Amino acid sequence: MTERFPITIGRHAVEEAARFCTAGGLRRLILVADENTHAALGARLLAALEAAGCQVRLALLAGDEVIADAARILEVLVAAEEQPDAFLAVGSGTVTDITRFVSHRSGRPFLSLPTAPSVDGYASVSAPIVIGRFKRTVPAQGPAALFADLPTLCAAPRGMIAAGFGDMLGKYTSLADWRLSHLIWGDRYDEAVAARTRAALERTVASAAAIGAAQEEGIASLMRALIDSGLAMLDFQDSRPASGSEHHLSHFWEMRLLLEGRPAILHGAKVGVGCLRVGRWFQEVAALGRDEARRRLAATPPPQHAEELAGIRRVFGPAAEQTIAYHEAFLGLSADRHAALCARIVDHWDEVLAACRSVPPVAEMAALLGAVGGATTPEELGLSEEEALLAERYAHYLRPRFTVLKLARLLGFL
Repeated sequence: MTERFPITIGRHAVEEAARFCTAGGLRRLILVADENTHAALGARLLAALEAAGCQVRLALLAGDEVIADAARILEVLVAAEEQPDAFLAVGSGTVTDITRFVSHRSGRPFLSLPTAPSVDGYASVSAPIVIGRFKRTVPAQGPAALFADLPTLCAAPRGMIAAGFGDMLGKYTSLADWRLSHLIWGDRYDEAVAARTRAALERTVASAAAIGAAQEEGIASLMRALIDSGLAMLDFQDSRPASGSEHHLSHFWEMRLLLEGRPAILHGAKVGVGCLRVGRWFQEVAALGRDEARRRLAATPPPQHAEELAGIRRVFGPAAEQTIAYHEAFLGLSADRHAALCARIVDHWDEVLAACRSVPPVAEMAALLGAVGGATTPEELGLSEEEALLAERYAHYLRPRFTVLKLARLLGFL
């Protein structure tokens, strides 16, 4: 795979970052970090840059919980009154998203220095930003280079390492969902991109023991896999290779936490639990023969428009109308279109089974998550069983995609 930007994962990433800046004429810099990430890596990077002759201004995001919202973005913009040559994002997902947004709007590059192998979005060209308690994904830019300091990654909180593993484990279900959406809904599919994501996933699973022990070999493998997953999405120009129904559950829970003012939960931790929850629906579908699937499809009425709209408005609140607009193609299924959709499912049943059976048993995936210290139940995340069931029923409406949750709905499981 051809890398779009220089990537360093190793013990001398800080020195490599300083050399990159001086060699590229990047002398005036804004270093963005929160209190934890500055202590973990930012202070050492700042000293190395100043020793190399760079002028560095620190934009330190103080406080216990930093979110990518308008207030934090303004903090960084104020620090960047005098246009820098580049920005440095020292942190994980949130700090990176704030920095990529500000750098994009400022017309300046940014360098990524991850402090935890916790997400696969480091290579992303978009930024999820919280505006008025709602998260919107807006255009931004990818890093000009990425420097991952291996000792810092290994010293990251175990929960963040487990979150990165959970984000990768979710590729089992996202890849299966992507295949289903291609077979049933006709969505664009790229087998080469899918194979790259699958290879990154398999490397991660093979390194589970080393990742759980925070050994350098395992953490380097996880970090590389997260970057490769992000690059696969970048090359496909869509998140489908790495984001399916498990991410929809994660986004659904995140939305509720924001609306209710509850503490945030690590993205990858929610994805890992979401993967286990939707994994059982893959198992349910995989157990059906073609005749039983045909019978269930015929016996289950299409989504009742008024009933579904009422449920969406009750569950999604202020975000309901946008959600409804996303899904008119599914919510407005006529009898003829519903019959044609069911016929397509039956016609492709062998391929549907193959996609569903590519997802390992839930118990096996739960054991992998447990081995790295990850949560395996909603309760461990501070979520109720009711919130988990509500997500399974309605989270598929967050994105206009066909996933196993929509298939389970058509088959009468939900």
